[in-house]
Amino acid sequence: MQPVNSKGLSALLPESAIRTGVEAADWRAAVQAAGDALAASGAAEPGYAQEMIATVETLGPYIVIAPGIALAHARPSPLVHHTGFSWVRLAQPVRFGHPENDPVELVIGLAALDDTAHIKGLAVLANLLDDDNRRAALMAATDAGALNQLMCGFEQEMDLET
Repeated sequence: MQPVNSKGLSALLPESAIRTGVEAADWRAAVQAAGDALAASGAAEPGYAQEMIATVETLGPYIVIAPGIALAHARPSPLVHHTGFSWVRLAQPVRFGHPENDPVELVIGLAALDDTAHIKGLAVLANLLDDDNRRAALMAATDAGALNQLMCGFEQEMDLET
């Protein structure tokens, strides 16, 4: 497993797992893109994307956790190498079928090694996205380097606040 800093998110979301301006015809393609980014980072095998898609097909669009934001994931799986996140900002929002939070512009992929290793990263992610200014800055990032730099800066600010 990768080393995790005090807050955990930037270590679990490497630049290799960040995509911006992704074209996706529908929610399946959007989730596939998040899975592809997890595979590119080494967090999961390429087949993990199909497990994430199957989760939505079985349980519905509950993964759309806030207006415009989906958290694509599946149960811990042998296809997961280590806990990790991916960040896929779509060129055009797509509908997942959620009654309140569609359409989705950001798909965050989560590959969880077990039931607990991702909790710290999720907590930081929730804090970042809950703040309107931070969320806007993250959504405006045009490439992986800019997003990573913002995220690390926000994590440092959060360390100072605690």
